[in-house]
Amino acid sequence: MADMEKLVEQLSALTVLEAAELVKMLEEKWGVSAAAPVAVAAGPVAGAAAEPVEEKTEFDVILKDAGPKKIEVIKVIRTLTNLGLVEAKTMAETAGSKVLSAVGKEAATDAKAKLEAAGGVVEIA
Repeated sequence: MADMEKLVEQLSALTVLEAAELVKMLEEKWGVSAAAPVAVAAGPVAGAAAEPVEEKTEFDVILKDAGPKKIEVIKVIRTLTNLGLVEAKTMAETAGSKVLSAVGKEAATDAKAKLEAAGGVVEIA
């Protein structure tokens, strides 16, 4: 068995960076984590009234891909956003562009339908 006093003296001589490196090495070797365990909150008690889920009211219309008819998609972007040609073209060429932000559900689904009809791939988030 290792001399515990000697081991304590050696560990006390480590710098903070060396101690952190030692922790990482021990975690890897032993397959454990030195992170403090997190207490998990208990779920709702059976029979308790459930909190009402707030319905999402604002949506983003995101253009994933302009598709093969990029010019048609640019035209639709311009009508939906009132952007200039250069800005609409840049938006159509950039995957993941937000065409509309924080709009109602009806406006988002309408914009999605128009963009998809023009050949774009659209997501509502």
